Amino acid sequence: MFRILFYFLLIFALGLGFAWLAERPGDLVVTFGGYRYEVTLMVAAVLLVGVVAAVMITWWLLKSIWYSPKTVARHFRVRRRDRGYQALSTGLIAAGAGDGGVARRMGAQASKLISSDQEPLIHLLDAQAAMLEGDHETARKKFAAMAEDPETRLLGLRGLYLEAERLGEREAAEHYAGEAAKQAPQLGWASNAALAIRAREGEWDSALSLVDAQKSAKHQDKDAIKRRRAVLLTAKAMEVLDSDPTTARSAALEAHKLQPEFVPAAVTAAKALFRNNELRKAAKVLESTWKKEPHPELADAYLHARPGDSTHDRLDRARKLRGLKPNNVESELAVARAALEAGEYSEARKAAEAAIRIAPRESAFLILADIEEAETGEQGRVRHWLQKALRAPRDPAWIADGQVSERWAPVSPSGRFDAYEWRVPVERLAPVLDANDALEPLPAISAPPAGASSAGKSDEPEIVVEEGLTEVKPPVADKTKQDEAATTSVKGDMVQADEVQEKPKAQPKAEAAAAAPVTDVKPEPVADTAAEKPKPVADTTVPATAHRKRLAEEDKVKRPPIPDDPGVDPDDDDTKTQQGFRLF
Repeated sequence: MFRILFYFLLIFALGLGFAWLAERPGDLVVTFGGYRYEVTLMVAAVLLVGVVAAVMITWWLLKSIWYSPKTVARHFRVRRRDRGYQALSTGLIAAGAGDGGVARRMGAQASKLISSDQEPLIHLLDAQAAMLEGDHETARKKFAAMAEDPETRLLGLRGLYLEAERLGEREAAEHYAGEAAKQAPQLGWASNAALAIRAREGEWDSALSLVDAQKSAKHQDKDAIKRRRAVLLTAKAMEVLDSDPTTARSAALEAHKLQPEFVPAAVTAAKALFRNNELRKAAKVLESTWKKEPHPELADAYLHARPGDSTHDRLDRARKLRGLKPNNVESELAVARAALEAGEYSEARKAAEAAIRIAPRESAFLILADIEEAETGEQGRVRHWLQKALRAPRDPAWIADGQVSERWAPVSPSGRFDAYEWRVPVERLAPVLDANDALEPLPAISAPPAGASSAGKSDEPEIVVEEGLTEVKPPVADKTKQDEAATTSVKGDMVQADEVQEKPKAQPKAEAAAAAPVTDVKPEPVADTAAEKPKPVADTTVPATAHRKRLAEEDKVKRPPIPDDPGVDPDDDDTKTQQGFRLF
């Protein structure tokens, strides 16, 4: 553009000059060698310009002839380079498409046309082609060569890191990631790997320094940086909580400030504040997080803030939490647990039923079972709620890498950083309850028949169901021995039996929950579940008469029918007692 403008101005100046001379006529006289030459000024100017132009053209021709060999060589060199870059481009596209053969041929052609010292991408193309053809040893050599070059060092470290990950060499992968993170902390793969390494080794201060370097690089999301820093500060506070409560307090409070909804940070901060006798501040921290993210760990820390509080004091605190977050399942469950401990069974029952109406959950039915056992002692009702607990959706838990953990941790079992999530496990595939049938009527409470006692005798035979085997044993005279002997073991799929009734017996909540589903049992032999994976079982109810007929034919023993109600049958007499049923 400027060159064209320059030529335009030059021509314009020459035109003005010739016009000026044309308006001012004159003669130019030159005497040379005894001759006199006389011309006009216009002719003299034209001759001068022509001589100058002829000299310039002659100089250009002589210069072109002199430099022609170099010009020709440069032309062919540029043409060769263009062909090499075209082959390199085609090879990279083929490598991206997964065509190892074309990538290999184009890489060889590009190497002939372009020097690898001038274009390091040739090493990348060779490495990609080697990986596509399964020659990982050659690929590692190429990546190592790139790692030695300052221009391609990060690319080489990336390739070596991926190869180490593929081979399962964690130490080598961590080394390459650490080297890359030192040079470029803004790289996501390098910083994440280095962060996981330092977190796994408990080097919290070093990991925080790495996060600060990522923040200064300004290449990553601010929210992600805050999250990582909060997780690291929480982990540091949890580690020094017992040895240095002051340091734990400052670290946990900073983490809570960065992520107010992060439950582990709030719980750890509250524990540190409790140890420093800052109960009011700890309560505010827990309350603020509870409003954003209700969680059972928050409720537990809030209710047990003062070890000397009575059960009714804890109940008042649970009611306060419910006021902060009404119509929430965690709020109702917190009140239900606190009311159960305080002996307020009516309020506990109402809160648990409210939680079930909001979201049917396993823990709510277990609380109702505990209430029945503590208030009435009626085992039929206890088993009723335990059976529903087995069919209800499971409670949320800390899950990472497909494993359920009782507590949160900064690093997952596989070594991933900040991988734990609070969610419902997904391994249960059987049909579950919904809010419509969760609170169906309970079995009626009835007193045991007159004359029946726990030490009486029973004429009922014992039924034992093992894998692929059904056996009926003779009746046991002693009722105490009968309680120990009359057990039915069902392994594998969850089955229901309405022929066998469980003996009323107080059990711990965890064991009773495992022993609840007792409705119907198939008359066919139970399949061997050791050889195949358990599957969800649909309704396998078999008519009671068919099952009893088969048992009678096998053992020649006639058994009276057992009622379907899991509670105590009002028609029982002195000769009928309940049988124990246990799930292994």
